[in-house]
Amino acid sequence: MELDTFLDGRVIVKVGDLTEEEVDAIVNAANSTLMGGGGVDGAIHGKGGPEIMAECRRIRETTHLNGLPTGEAVITTGGNLPAKYVIHTVGPIYGNEHGREAPLLANAYTHSLGLADEYGLASIAFPSISTGVYSYPKHEAAAVASEAISEFLMAGPSLQQVRLVFFHEGDAKIFMKHQRF
Repeated sequence: MELDTFLDGRVIVKVGDLTEEEVDAIVNAANSTLMGGGGVDGAIHGKGGPEIMAECRRIRETTHLNGLPTGEAVITTGGNLPAKYVIHTVGPIYGNEHGREAPLLANAYTHSLGLADEYGLASIAFPSISTGVYSYPKHEAAAVASEAISEFLMAGPSLQQVRLVFFHEGDAKIFMKHQRF
C-alpha cells in the first residue's frame, strides 16, 4: 500500500513485505556476520534461499573475514526473491557507537545506494534500518535516512526509484512525520 511519494516520485513510502518487492535490489538490514538472523534478515534469507547464504559465506571468506563493518554494504544475488540482488548493510546499534550513530546510519543508506548505482540498477527498496532490535529511535532514523537518500539522489545518480517499505503502517506514518525530503 503506497502512502506517499517524494522528490518527484523518485522516493516512495509504502507498507508491505520487503521480500515481495519487484525491484532491482532490496536492502537487507543485516548483522555483521552476514550469516542471517531475525527480522528482515531472517525473512530475506528464508525466502531468498541458499544462494544468498552461499554468497555471504564467500564474502566472509574473501573480503570481510571479520564481518561487515557498521555502515558498509555488499551485494549478493537475490536468489528466489523477485529482486535480482540483495544489498546487505549493517546499521548501528543505538547507544553503542559513542555518538556516531547518525553518520553510521547515513552511511548504511549511502553505501547501499552507491552499490545500486555502481551496478546500474534503476530501483531499490529499503527496510527501516536499525529501528528494530538495534533500537534506533524511529523518528531520529527517519530524519537521517531521508537526508541521506535525498542528498544521494540530488547528486544525480541514475537510480530512478527508491522505495521505503515498512511492515507496519504506524512505522510508515512516523517516518512521514519526521522525514526531511
